[in-house]
Amino acid sequence: MIYVIKVTTNKEDRAVEMIEDKARKKGLNVYSLARPHGLRGYIFLEADERETAEEASFNLPYVKGIIGKTVTYDEIKNMLEPTVAEINIEKNDIVEIISEPFKKEKAKVLRVDKQKEEAVVSLLGAQVPIPVTVKLDNLRVIRREKEDEESEENMEIEEKINF
Repeated sequence: MIYVIKVTTNKEDRAVEMIEDKARKKGLNVYSLARPHGLRGYIFLEADERETAEEASFNLPYVKGIIGKTVTYDEIKNMLEPTVAEINIEKNDIVEIISEPFKKEKAKVLRVDKQKEEAVVSLLGAQVPIPVTVKLDNLRVIRREKEDEESEENMEIEEKINF
């Protein structure tokens, strides 16, 4: 059974450490503890029964209590397992930055780091090219380099035909 434990916001890591210490010292059947990234004020505790979960978390600083309803792994899987979003931004793409401080600026992609979900871009309107690191979800592709190459080839062919 997976129990949701309400804890003081920004003290989740410390609460997990204290529950872990208490469970080890008392030899409780606590199978796992999880502090999902991005979920503030809550941690998950997996134990065989509610009494075990209550004993592991009872009377500890930062722990406010156990939420009445248990959850299944399928309900919280998206919070625990990292997912890789499909990334459609490639090197040499021309993009528009859609967030501050460079909102509506156009840039050329120099490098894409898919693990960090970031891209290093060079602003097109800048007098001096300065590389800027931007999260991928703050970019929108305007034009692909491959399309430009194809259109240049088509223009060359058209020029030869016209002569």
